Amino acid sequence: MRTWLYIAGALLALYVRHWVKTSRTRRVHDALIKQHGCRPPPLLQNQRPFGVDRLEQIFRADAESRLMELFLFHFRQTGYTLKQCFLGTPAYGTVDPANLEAMLNSRFNDFSNGPRRAITFPMFGDGIFTQDGEAWRHSRKMLQPQLVHRQYEDLSVFRQPMDDLLEVLPTGGGVVDLQPLFFRYTLDVTTAFLFGESIRSLKASEDATKVTFASAFDTAQKWVTKRFRLLDLYWLIGGREFYQACNHIHRFADEIIEQNLQKEKATDESDMRYVFLKHVDEQSDDRAALRGQIINILTAGRDTTACALSWTLYGLLAPFVSLDVEEANWTRSFHLVRHPSVMAKLQAEIAELPSGVDGPITRTDLKNLKYLQNVMKEILRLYPSVPVNTRTSTTDTVLPTGGGPDRKSPVFIPKGSAVAYSVYTMHRRPDLYGMDAEVFRPERWEEEMPLDKDPITQRWGYLPFSGGPRLCLGMDFAQTQAAYTIVRILQRYPTIKLPAGETVELTGVEKQTMTLVLQIGEGCKVELQ
Repeated sequence: MRTWLYIAGALLALYVRHWVKTSRTRRVHDALIKQHGCRPPPLLQNQRPFGVDRLEQIFRADAESRLMELFLFHFRQTGYTLKQCFLGTPAYGTVDPANLEAMLNSRFNDFSNGPRRAITFPMFGDGIFTQDGEAWRHSRKMLQPQLVHRQYEDLSVFRQPMDDLLEVLPTGGGVVDLQPLFFRYTLDVTTAFLFGESIRSLKASEDATKVTFASAFDTAQKWVTKRFRLLDLYWLIGGREFYQACNHIHRFADEIIEQNLQKEKATDESDMRYVFLKHVDEQSDDRAALRGQIINILTAGRDTTACALSWTLYGLLAPFVSLDVEEANWTRSFHLVRHPSVMAKLQAEIAELPSGVDGPITRTDLKNLKYLQNVMKEILRLYPSVPVNTRTSTTDTVLPTGGGPDRKSPVFIPKGSAVAYSVYTMHRRPDLYGMDAEVFRPERWEEEMPLDKDPITQRWGYLPFSGGPRLCLGMDFAQTQAAYTIVRILQRYPTIKLPAGETVELTGVEKQTMTLVLQIGEGCKVELQ
């Protein structure tokens, strides 16, 4: 009897302690809510207990290659800031520029990556994209000088991989899926920049080690993407395939790092080539930390640019319908391009390059191709490489807008809350980009748009490379590589069109595959002439 009394007393004490703590927390929250005039945002209603239906929706939409379409629908259903219950845990979402400015800039210290490091660690290790706090600041300070444009000003780092890409494309023309080739091409460019020499995966079809590495990279990323969708329950996703792929990536990275460092030591000191790996190694004594940074940058350098290039060619191509009568039946054949006027303006601008068709292209030449720059801006608006991201509040904080019946009141965000933001959805808001926000139209960047009327929306309504202290260090590198690649391909192939019988969906409803980046679900098939 006495034992049961002890147990009951202990349970009562725990309950009282929890009640006191909860009451104290509630009072603190109420005071902060009153101070800022916070109101709750609209709630995304669940149909099943604990929000299990939300998880089912996400996995079903992903299987059907329409995940971004689902998120877009949710925000249009509720408003540009919302609250939802995800597996029994409250979470928030926003696509409001003012809220993104707060999260990414003015209230930067109130948010962290949350479980991102734990989710990605088996593959990424420790690196700039997974770190927070002082570790992240150290990484950024170390890497920033290595990614300034003077390190690739002469574009030499792009030339060999580009020549390899053109060599594997059909010389006399033909049908090809560019998306997988772009992934290998950007891998080659990134390794050339990191190590001073490309692994030349486009030429390595017989090299089992390099082919296996590329395959392991894709496998590990697919698992990491699944882990992201469960946030704090990420540990439920994994398994032998995932960890084997991660181990292979680490072994390959260690081997290539060691080979290139040894090669640098043996190189004549008069060789003044810039090698990213050498400069970062001089600032890091920890080989595992060096490997983590390399894998982080390798992933970003490969995936984001490959997707941007794929969507660019895909965006220019699509059905131009002609109708023929055969035995009283209408049949459709597809020719030319989705936007012939865009392609014509682009080709005309490229034809005016001072270097001509075969001469050397400079970074300045690429920057002066204003219409090409607008085409790339428009592609990154409609298809940002990282379309969705998440931050976690490290303290009780406030977002400036989205609450109340008018959706304009501040929103209270409790400590430990996940806040997702969809750049994909924000870039398609008609009140920011006009009623044709779903349309691919590069000319909009030559006009005044609704987002230009307010300094917050103008600065934070277009974020293909994030913003604030975490603004992408490789932004100029990626833009330079993409522009160079498009120019070289259009110089080689004046006519690029959709293969006969190939169908392309309307903008926004095409099949999209979401890994760590946004890929074209059915590839980028083109006919080159």
